[in-house]
Formats: sequence, C-alpha cells, structure tokens
Amino acid sequence: MGQLLLIAGAVTAVLISWLWSFLFAFAVRPYLRAKRLRDQGVRGPINGSFWAGNMEEIQRMKMEARDMVLDINSHDHLARISPHFVRWASLYGRVFMYCVGRKPWLFVGDPELVKQVLSNKFGLYRKMEVGAGFTALLGKGLVLTEGEAWARHRRVVSPAFTIEKIKTMTRIMAECAQSMIENWREKEEVEVGVEFQELTADVISHTAFGSSYAAGKEVFSTQKELQTLIILASFSKFDLPISKYLPTEANRRRWGLEKKLRATLVSVIEKRMASSWSERQDLLGLMMEACVNGEDGKTKLSMDEIIDECKTFFFAGHETTSHLLTWTLFLLSTSQDWQRKLRQEVLLQCGRSIPHPDQLAKFKLMTAVLLEALRLYAPVGAIARTAREDAELGPSLTVPKGTDIIIPISVIHHSKEIWGPDAGEFNPGRFENGASKAASHPGAMLAFSTGPRGCVGQNFALMEAKTVLSMILQSFSFSLSPGYKHMPTERITLQPGEGMRVLLRPLEE
Repeated sequence: MGQLLLIAGAVTAVLISWLWSFLFAFAVRPYLRAKRLRDQGVRGPINGSFWAGNMEEIQRMKMEARDMVLDINSHDHLARISPHFVRWASLYGRVFMYCVGRKPWLFVGDPELVKQVLSNKFGLYRKMEVGAGFTALLGKGLVLTEGEAWARHRRVVSPAFTIEKIKTMTRIMAECAQSMIENWREKEEVEVGVEFQELTADVISHTAFGSSYAAGKEVFSTQKELQTLIILASFSKFDLPISKYLPTEANRRRWGLEKKLRATLVSVIEKRMASSWSERQDLLGLMMEACVNGEDGKTKLSMDEIIDECKTFFFAGHETTSHLLTWTLFLLSTSQDWQRKLRQEVLLQCGRSIPHPDQLAKFKLMTAVLLEALRLYAPVGAIARTAREDAELGPSLTVPKGTDIIIPISVIHHSKEIWGPDAGEFNPGRFENGASKAASHPGAMLAFSTGPRGCVGQNFALMEAKTVLSMILQSFSFSLSPGYKHMPTERITLQPGEGMRVLLRPLEE
C-alpha cells in the first residue's frame, strides 16, 4: 500500500509539474511579453477573449469583407485581405501589438525597423515556427530551416540560381511557354490563373528537376490538397501544441497526403539516380551530388533533406511566379496603354523571335511593370520572425525574447506615406530608376524579402516572367472577360477570388 502511495504521489507530482509548465508556456509567459511591450508604450486592440485573443475580431472583419467586389481599376485590396491591419494601423500607427490566442504579435510596418529585423547578422530574429501543415507542404528546406542547416542548404542550392545558370534555362522556359501559346491560338478566352499554374509547374519540373510536368503533376496536385487543408485550419480560433498529434479527420488526411507526397518525390529522385544525373547541374543534380559527395557539415545533404528541399522548390518555384504572371496580365488588361508600350519594347528588341537572355535584360519597361505588379499584388502578403533573445528595435523598443513579429508586406507596399499619394495606382514609372529609389525608403520593396534570407530564386522568377510575358505580347493582345469579378483572395498566396478569364485576340504576323 505504501509503495502504491509513493507511485501515486510521484505521478501526481509529474502531472502537476507538466501542468505548470504548460500553463506557464501557454498563459504566463505570453502575458509577461505583452506586459513588457505595453509598458514601453506599444498600443493595440484589447483582447477579445482569454483563449482566442483578437482572432474572433480578425475573423469577423474578414467575413464582413469576404463578399466585397472591387472596381477593376482599384488595386487597394487591403480592405478585403487584411481589414484588421488597415483598421489597427489607422488607430495605432506603424508599430502595434495584437494577440493570436494567448500570444502577443508585434506588427512592424516601418521599413527601417523591418530592415533591422530582416538584415540582422547576429541571428537575433529567426523564422517563426509554423504548423505541421506548412511543414508538410514546404518541407524543412530553405524557407523553414535555421542556423547552420540553412547555411548548408543555401551553399548547395545557390549555384543553381546564378544569373549565368538561369540564362541557360531560358530556352526551356520558352519551349514550355510556346506549347501554352500554341494551345491558346485555338481559344478566344482562357483562365490565365490555371494556365500559368500549369506552365510554371512545367518550367520548374524541367529546369530544376529534369522531369516533365506529367512526372511532377502528382506532386503539385498533392501540394494543392495540403494547401487547402492549411487554409481551412487557419479558421481555427486557437491551436494547442498537442493538436497536431490528435487523430482528427484533418490530421489523418494530412498524414495521408504527406505519405503520398514523400513517395512521389522518392520516385522522382530514384528515376534521376538511375539516369545520368551526375552530368546535370540543375537543382536536383546539385542536391544529389551533395548527398553522395558532400563534405560533412559544409555541403552534405541527407536524402530526407533533399526530399524536403524538393517540396520547397516544387511549391515556391511555381506558385509565386504563376500569380505574378496572372496579376501582370490583369494590370495590362486594364491598362491598354502599358500593354502597347510593352509590346513595342518587345518587338523592338527581338521582333517575333524567341527572346534571348541578353535581350530580356534590356526590357526596362517590362522590369518596371513586373515590379509594380509585385508591389500592388505581392504573392505573399506578410512574413514572420521570432526574437531569439531580447532585441533592441529602433531607438527605444526592446522586443522580449520569444515575441512573434509580423512584417506586413502588402500594407507597406500600399502605404501612401512610403510610396506617395498614388500608392494605390498602377504606375510602373515609379521604378524607372530601380526599386531602391521608387519609395521614400530604399528597402520598401519587399516582394522577395530582403537581407541574408532574401529569396534565392528571385532572378529565376523574373527571368521566367519576362520570357513568358514577352512571348504572349508577341502573339496576342488581351483584355479582361466582362464576367470577371475583382476579388483578390489570400490562399497562402494572393490569388483571384473567382478566377481570371482573359479574352485573346491573335496578332497578325
């Protein structure tokens, strides 16, 4: 009996210790962080509830804006996408605090403070931990890794994205685009969002992984299903740490998709191993070389790391570029003058021939249009960081260790204080002297992030977009379908809410 009491006492002590640790992490520590921020003068909305924080208010505002249809000449979509940020920024300024569940989030909309966060060389701000759904979708590749693991991955993949290497890929980009354009010649109207998704998936499959779109189609369809699950999960008011381990219907579905995605990627890699992969210097070839011959601790990648990096580049390599092309066609459809200017630039440089990389580099107007499209319709509306230690931000703010920081790219991109009174208008001319001189702050353009963790594939994305757009301009004039509804919607990336159908008119040879 005495022994049983001892065991019961020990179990009780363990449970009490665990419960206290949980309560401290879930409630006490977040409260202390929020109090430290408030004591320094950081303002923000009052918490709606103990468990959900401001999530109920955020969801209510988003639901109210869900059916809003914008004028096609209005690019101020923040009222649809981030109504809570619009309201709170008007009340509390460029820096404020709100709560997601019990956790305080620090909104940082000042470009100078953003630069301090993203360009910090001492590792004070790390990528925020994401949910199991995001990890399943993106893998622990360049986007999600930290520290030495990130540096090792970056050393391996960077050679695949040098300017000279990307120039060698333009032929494949053009071949994929030509196939799409030939298909368009038989149509009067196309759903460009879907078309560009398939095109950019085809391009990344060929250029980075040495496979056709047919071979990678299973990867993309599986990632799309995972993306949908993540979107549905985002409607949860709070998320306990144990939630991802519970055998809920959503979790079981996610586990099944993870297994399917891994099996598909293993198949792609094994087929490549059976071929002359060592002779290729594309992304997959470089990663496989690092797996076989990499130096431990410097360039060595495990097979699991290759699989994760494949997830990252399969998704990031086509998702963002497809939406850049979609929104660029939208802007050129609603601004026929700019469409004519770009067509004239393309025909002047390369006529009806497939554009050469050196010709693409001379497309100054097209570069400005693409940058303006990225400003107005940034594929990713916000990025997040977490303070590793207490960190000084600006002249007088100390960010408590563990605080999550949200950097609202779209809010910054639409700020009249930063971009001028025409911030909500389509004006590519603002970029005639480059991105660093287009706004009041040289670091205000954040579509590809900035600092050491800036997007490694940004030159690839812009080269692909220029190649595809120039070939479309050579072949067609285009305008929006009369049935188009301007309802930009955030589904991880910014997309047309109800698709985007475009009317095509073939140009005479």
